Amino acid sequence: HGPQSAGYRQAQRENARAQKRAARQNQHDGRMWARNVVASHDLIAVEDFRPTFLARSTMARKAADSSVGTLKRTLIEYGTRAGRKVVLVRPAYTTLTCSECGERQARLGLAERIFRCPACGYTAGRDQNAARVILAVAERGHASAEDVSHWRPPSGSSPARSELEIPQL
Repeated sequence: HGPQSAGYRQAQRENARAQKRAARQNQHDGRMWARNVVASHDLIAVEDFRPTFLARSTMARKAADSSVGTLKRTLIEYGTRAGRKVVLVRPAYTTLTCSECGERQARLGLAERIFRCPACGYTAGRDQNAARVILAVAERGHASAEDVSHWRPPSGSSPARSELEIPQL
């Protein structure tokens, strides 16, 4: 290939600046979201999820891992610094377990966005049900030691709020 034109180099610089601005904005938005969650909750339950299988290309997978990982690390850091109890819950069966009765389904396809419990009839959005299961595991310790990691706040923190806020990504 021959030398790059001045216009091509200019376009590359503009593209790099735009990507840097977008990355800074995403980081800022994540920090503001984490700060709001930490300010309004004493118990923070986070699914220890690694989305490597969701993205087809290596570049997309790295971007997804990076953004989810950064958001999770920020939430954990802010929660720990503020003295909140931060609990990482392994994702095993969180989408298959009914948050109402605890019954576990055999399968739930990725395309199926509504969770319906055959045992008790509870119906909710798949993600909302999984969030309730994660919170129940964190609050009541319905998991083995391998399923949960704890960050304990120093003494003197206020009582836990029993709702889990989910980011709108």
